[in-house]
Amino acid sequence: MASRAINSKTADKTLLVLSPDFPNENNNQYSGASFVKNQLEPIKKYFKEIIVIAPKLFTGGVLNIDKLCQDYSYDNVTVYYPYSIFYPRSLPPKSLNRHKVVLDFRAHTVERLIKKENIDFDIIHAHFTWPSAYIAARLKENYETPMVVTVHEDSGWLSEELKDCHPRIRFAWESADALIRVNKKDVPKLRAYNEHTYAIPNGYSPNFQPKDKLQCRKELNLPLDKKTIFSIGSLIERKGFNFLIDAMKMVNEYNKDVMCYICGAGPLKNTLQKQIQNLQLTDCVKLVGYVPEDLLPVWMNASDLFVLPSLNEGNPVVMFECLGCGKPFVGTDVGGVREIVTSEDYGLLVRPGNVQDLAEKLLIALDRDWDNKKIVAYARQYSWENIAGRVVRIYNELL
Repeated sequence: MASRAINSKTADKTLLVLSPDFPNENNNQYSGASFVKNQLEPIKKYFKEIIVIAPKLFTGGVLNIDKLCQDYSYDNVTVYYPYSIFYPRSLPPKSLNRHKVVLDFRAHTVERLIKKENIDFDIIHAHFTWPSAYIAARLKENYETPMVVTVHEDSGWLSEELKDCHPRIRFAWESADALIRVNKKDVPKLRAYNEHTYAIPNGYSPNFQPKDKLQCRKELNLPLDKKTIFSIGSLIERKGFNFLIDAMKMVNEYNKDVMCYICGAGPLKNTLQKQIQNLQLTDCVKLVGYVPEDLLPVWMNASDLFVLPSLNEGNPVVMFECLGCGKPFVGTDVGGVREIVTSEDYGLLVRPGNVQDLAEKLLIALDRDWDNKKIVAYARQYSWENIAGRVVRIYNELL
């Protein structure tokens, strides 16, 4: 059982966490929300109990998610995965996104579970606006419980929500006692709906700390004598890996001793592999596929630098993990990235979708002698422990 803080109003309280995804007991990343669990690690000591509800899509056993997601408990945390019916936002066509909000029964699913299990709670923290914040707003009405919402959406997704301004989205934002945006840039946009909007960035877990680079390369069976670029993310259009591959063609023309490893799975795998083959980069660009969470710090430490070529982000957790390992960050100037990479001592920013700029920054970064200890020292302010402290202060204000 995690020890609990005694100097907090939350010490005898129960926190209800709502998230569209949550890692299972084995921490399999079937979703991209492992950061929600990582943030709970330092938060759980502040509460008597934490209840997590992450509704899963009812597929009739067709998808592996049914086997991956089974209810479980650890320390003072209990996780529920109730079946529900909804149309995932990630599925095409995008033109139906507004209607998907209506064709979503996760709110009913959560309400039924709470009644069935007789779950009591004192404060709600919803991660992502849809559907979690909407569910939290309904629960607040029924149970008169304060609610906090963290708006994790990437900048493109948030822009879509702001433009569409669906009544249920507006209801969710306006109902929150506190809205947390993961970057400062978007706070004014959300304050138009809720004056109690604050900027608190994402963070990184203590698993991401410096390790011996050569030892990590040996563990992964990587070349010991080549410059190594590492990137990770879902293989989808928004992550911009096609631009990274094009940039590697230019990098390879200047330096043949550079390897680029792209970790992740997704629908564009075959398309990206074909691009690598067409550009004759099979010897220097590798699609690694899914990487277990426990190996991510090893991959990060095996690299010379980390690159994120995304077209949209909110405030990417992987950026903090990279800095925590003392690795320079080369990435697109999107979302809140500029707010974190405030100096070229920590990394280089790139114009989104600009292959020439990305290639040039990669070459500069590969040739530079980085002060890794300085990067680590800077990153410490973004540990989940420190970020959790800021979140708990908001809890205390509301209680």
